[in-house]
Amino acid sequence: MPVYEYTALNTQGKTVQGIADADSPAAARQKIRSQGNYPVTVEETSAKPRFSVRGFSLPLSGPGWAGWTSWIRAQDIHLITRQLATLLAAGIPLAPALSGLIEQGEQRALKTVLAQLREAVHEGQSFSSALSAHARLFSPIYINMVRAGEASGTLHLVLEQLAEFGERQQALHARIRGAMLYPLFMAVVGVAVLAFLITFILPSITSVFAGSEQALPLPTTMLMGLSAVLRAYWLPLLLLVFALIAGLRHFLHTAAGEQRWHKLQLSLPIFKGLIRKQAAARFSRGLASLLHSGVPLVDALAIVSNMVGNVHIARTVQDSRLELEKGQSLAAYFRGKPYFPPMLVQMMAVGEQSGELDTMLARAADSYERELETKIMALTSMIEPVMILLMGAAVAFIVVAVLLPIFEMNQLIR
Repeated sequence: MPVYEYTALNTQGKTVQGIADADSPAAARQKIRSQGNYPVTVEETSAKPRFSVRGFSLPLSGPGWAGWTSWIRAQDIHLITRQLATLLAAGIPLAPALSGLIEQGEQRALKTVLAQLREAVHEGQSFSSALSAHARLFSPIYINMVRAGEASGTLHLVLEQLAEFGERQQALHARIRGAMLYPLFMAVVGVAVLAFLITFILPSITSVFAGSEQALPLPTTMLMGLSAVLRAYWLPLLLLVFALIAGLRHFLHTAAGEQRWHKLQLSLPIFKGLIRKQAAARFSRGLASLLHSGVPLVDALAIVSNMVGNVHIARTVQDSRLELEKGQSLAAYFRGKPYFPPMLVQMMAVGEQSGELDTMLARAADSYERELETKIMALTSMIEPVMILLMGAAVAFIVVAVLLPIFEMNQLIR
């Protein structure tokens, strides 16, 4: 059944907006009138969302349809997931529960997606199949956990778990982004201030040296040359920087570029430990959630391989499925693999022996998430003094380059 967006006037003469599902525009207008509103515009929503989501909790938010100003964010998905779980736990059927979310919602984009999900359920599709039509908004782990919840009759429990999983991941990412924000701000401001000093302030100071027949010190010559280049070619240099950034982004989005970048990440002295810890945390958390929801281990590994964030680690996870089908245990396969910490492998072995693999993986995820956050905080605390030293060194170089000719002139006068 089509879904229509409408603008109408209520009995008080105020403008209201919403969505309505009906067989035709005329039926939609009639439905709007039955609610006590006078329809002004009624337009069918036929486009699919174009929202991009990385994993489950890292969406690249943006308008999905022309004319929409609202965005679907990760926290919006977590919120409706938890609300839907609450409604289902209270015994409300799925379609009426979705209708309740539509009535309570405020974002037009999200309400339209919910209306499309409800209509798909009305037409006899399963909820997981309806979610698959919005695969760029709902990640594979979300869809497969919902499918497992439908098969086991525990959809409300799975949705509650999904909401908790997404909120936990989002909170971790928010803390990491917050820790990196201050050093990044310092770097941008520092570079901007130095560029301004060299380009606009220093020329007026060093101009007194230009007419001097005295040979200038090397630092002063270097600084004056740099200032002259920036003043004469600042626009081409700025365009070159943007072109290099755009070219690098394009290269990193290719298969070859992604493989080289991910390989470099795993070999950098400082960051390789963080990348592996992050991959271990994502792997453990995702696999634990899927197994707890009833997804078979082989299928869960295929889903989790897309969550680890590194193509080389993902290939290792994918290869584990073939070994499991041959009868090898999960811990035996990952033992000795360079990208998986020994503690994680040991907890896998304990979980397989005790029949509580999902519980042990969840504990490992808790441990690695705490350790990852601690390491990132420590790294950012180290970055700040290093940046201050670099800024101090740059300022000291400028001061020395300006003062050296003045000292030499004083000596000549004496």
